[in-house]
Amino acid sequence: MTARTLIILRHAKAAQVPGLADKDRPLTDRGERDAARAGDEIRALGHTPDLILCSPALRTRQTADLAFPGAAISHERDIYAAYPEDLLALLRLQDPEAATVVMCGHNPGVHELALMLAGGDYGFRPGSFAVIQTATNWVDLSQGEGALVTRWDPKEQ
Repeated sequence: MTARTLIILRHAKAAQVPGLADKDRPLTDRGERDAARAGDEIRALGHTPDLILCSPALRTRQTADLAFPGAAISHERDIYAAYPEDLLALLRLQDPEAATVVMCGHNPGVHELALMLAGGDYGFRPGSFAVIQTATNWVDLSQGEGALVTRWDPKEQ
């Protein structure tokens, strides 16, 4: 059985713009810097994603683009405003050959997914990520079947 790695990435800091639809909120300057730093940290840990799943919201698309420049990114409408169970269901549909998957989304769903899979007691601020490993195939992934390898928070650096 091949170990699988899930990197759960929360979008970086987004602007609050009166009158702008939530899905259209862009990253702030700090958010852009933090997104790029998150990608640098993920690469420094030795992770290269086989698959990047991303919410279609502007702030998540920008985060994924800055963290993984030039990578192919799959924009999945089901990640936006999803519950952790919905995110888990989406993971179960992924290619069994994908050893490393990134999911870029929104709180509270992505944070709750990380806690559901690997437990822990930590916050998940904008731009944070958690690296979770499992020996389970994506199709069989269930609550508690992951181990938190590391997490990163741009404000703790």
